Amino acid sequence: MAASGLGLATSFLPGHDTLLRRRRRRPASPAAASFRPVTAELGGVATELGRQLVEAVGVGLPCTVMQCGDVIYRSTLPRNDGLTITAPGVALALAAASYLWATPGVAPGFFDMFVLAFAERLFRPTFRKDDFVLGKKLGEGAFGVVYKASLANPEAAEKQGDVVVKKATEYGAVEIWMNERVRRACASSCADFLYGFRESKVKGKGAEEYWIIWRFEGEDTLYDLMQSKEFPYNVETKILGGVQNLPKGIGRENKIIQTVMRQLLFALDGLHSTGIVHRDIKPQNVIFSEGSRTFKIIDLGAAADLRVGINYIPKEFLLDPRYAAPEQYIMSTQTPSAPSVPVATTLSPVLWQLNLPDRFDIYSLGLIFLQMAFPSLRTDSSLIQFNRQLKRCNYDLEAWRNLVEPRATAELRRGFDIMDLDDGIGWELLTSMVRYKARQRISAEAALAHPYFNREGLLGLSVMQNVRLQLFRATQKDYSEAARWVVGLMARSGTEDVGGFTEAQLQELREIKPKKGSAQRNVLASLLRVQRKIVRTINESMDDLTSQRKSIWWSRWIPREE
Repeated sequence: MAASGLGLATSFLPGHDTLLRRRRRRPASPAAASFRPVTAELGGVATELGRQLVEAVGVGLPCTVMQCGDVIYRSTLPRNDGLTITAPGVALALAAASYLWATPGVAPGFFDMFVLAFAERLFRPTFRKDDFVLGKKLGEGAFGVVYKASLANPEAAEKQGDVVVKKATEYGAVEIWMNERVRRACASSCADFLYGFRESKVKGKGAEEYWIIWRFEGEDTLYDLMQSKEFPYNVETKILGGVQNLPKGIGRENKIIQTVMRQLLFALDGLHSTGIVHRDIKPQNVIFSEGSRTFKIIDLGAAADLRVGINYIPKEFLLDPRYAAPEQYIMSTQTPSAPSVPVATTLSPVLWQLNLPDRFDIYSLGLIFLQMAFPSLRTDSSLIQFNRQLKRCNYDLEAWRNLVEPRATAELRRGFDIMDLDDGIGWELLTSMVRYKARQRISAEAALAHPYFNREGLLGLSVMQNVRLQLFRATQKDYSEAARWVVGLMARSGTEDVGGFTEAQLQELREIKPKKGSAQRNVLASLLRVQRKIVRTINESMDDLTSQRKSIWWSRWIPREE
């Protein structure tokens, strides 16, 4: 019975009956012979149950079981020989691709961390502290000291040239991480980073220091240049390598300021496109590179890498109050602490679009723009006074102008004249950068497409900069045309036949008022309050759990001095 039950499967499995016959020829052991009757009985019961089950369902067994006169039931559905492309599938694929490449970039983030970073560690040069001879002190801050240095090996020093060495304690690991990220993603935005390592210390003899090395590109910061009475003409000399034989005036000054602003916006756009927010943009952190004749951003110790959540703690902030935006935080304090790297990278486009953290740097750059145009605002005391006035005006530059312009000094009046050139497009750009709400500020990408930069600056743009600029302008043009269409539709009066709203419809729109105290509104408010409490509780718990994690997990990737 068992053999016949098994034999039914051999009609559609080639060679299977032969295999069964070979197995039957093998002599059975005494133990197997003793269990053979039981096995045969169980096999028969199982075969019968299987036959009844399949006959009830009506599919799947050969004709020896189904007794249908055919070999196998065949599907009547059309065979799918290849990939079927459908409109919903294409839309889903495009949406997924757009999300993966949206700022700050999920797909580029994984490629950078697991491919580029690994390859860079294999081929990057290595240094030790004994390889350097420290020279002139260039600066000192709360978190480190900066020196001009040279390599101890004469041949290497002649080939490499001078370097800049920063000996940092706190935030040194952060700065190394940020500089490595920038070198891989947007090297032209910041100073030319070479290497960083953690100095080995004997136990009990001071804290460990991080040595951060850049190629020496110059000593002049934008702050140093702005303190000169020759500004902005001293910048023109550095960029062009000489003085133009042109009369001085506001038009020439505006062209120089425009060139500096374009370079800084390109640098900021490079940082923001890779998910890094600087948080400490100020003239002291902008250096002039004599080799490339451009301004670059330095000091990334306060920067936050929002692609993976490094150096970001929701309830803490690092900033200079003179140049900081009113919100002080780059993201909402309700935002949870950064989860694991894969989760943080995957969710980064959502958090970026919800909070627009890059607008924090835009506000700071707007104040630098203001200082370059208005000589009277270049000192710390005058900038602090301006911030107080602007706060009293609810961060409205138009209101501030109406307040100070009637009694403006000659220097202040000169600044307004520069901003009012070409029908005031400079003032328009400035007011779009310095605003109270972050969401109302312009992005670095959109600012580069602003009409203020239609004129060519002191230096021609590179091929890649031209391509990026044309792309920015094309995108911005599409947005502007759509906005103008909506505004025109709303403003057009008459009948619906011309595509506009009637006067009665416009009046109805004006008379719409929000309903207060409705049941739905009260329920929604209650739900939002509960949500805030839940988020606050989760944040407090996460802060407690991650307090031990502040030893910065990524520091294990920073090499130690050998």
